[in-house]
Amino acid sequence: MKVGVLALQGAFARHVQVLGDLGAAAVEIRTTGELAEVDALVLPGGESTTMSMLLDSSGLHEAVAERIAAGMPVLGTCAGMILLAVHVADGRPDQRSFAAIDIDVRRNGYGRQLDSFEADLAVTGFHEPFHGVFIRSPVVERVGDGVEVLATVDGRPVLCHQEAVVVASFHPEMSGDGRIHGWFLDLAFAA
Repeated sequence: MKVGVLALQGAFARHVQVLGDLGAAAVEIRTTGELAEVDALVLPGGESTTMSMLLDSSGLHEAVAERIAAGMPVLGTCAGMILLAVHVADGRPDQRSFAAIDIDVRRNGYGRQLDSFEADLAVTGFHEPFHGVFIRSPVVERVGDGVEVLATVDGRPVLCHQEAVVVASFHPEMSGDGRIHGWFLDLAFAA
């Protein structure tokens, strides 16, 4: 199984490293041809409006949307969560999301760069806490009926799952802990 990491902008290199450390064949995705060769996809953190524009200008937006609609497993972290949400508050008027998971998010909901923080998270299915790194992270404002909340901070969802889609408000690739990526790979292999 080959896992792609969208490599147009953002923290894609660390995701490739974590996935590779877990034994996955991880490749950077910049073209529709590269996307066609993968079985699962990671949308990394970065700047969601820029990523949205680059998805459009590269011709990848429609191809990614089609693959997600066809059931391709996808993990979205921070900006990736924003790109996968049904509704985005505080985005640009021309910003498009894939509406792949039934959540509403607010960009930079936890505040600016200075408001970034770290927290130990109780994650459903994990015996030990997961150390979450939150950098200009989105806040989940609404969760639909079919969405499973796997972790929260102060009662707010920060890790969610619906069918083949997993999203995190934080950056699991920066924790030094591969359990979330490993769980995603298990989900993707089972799909």
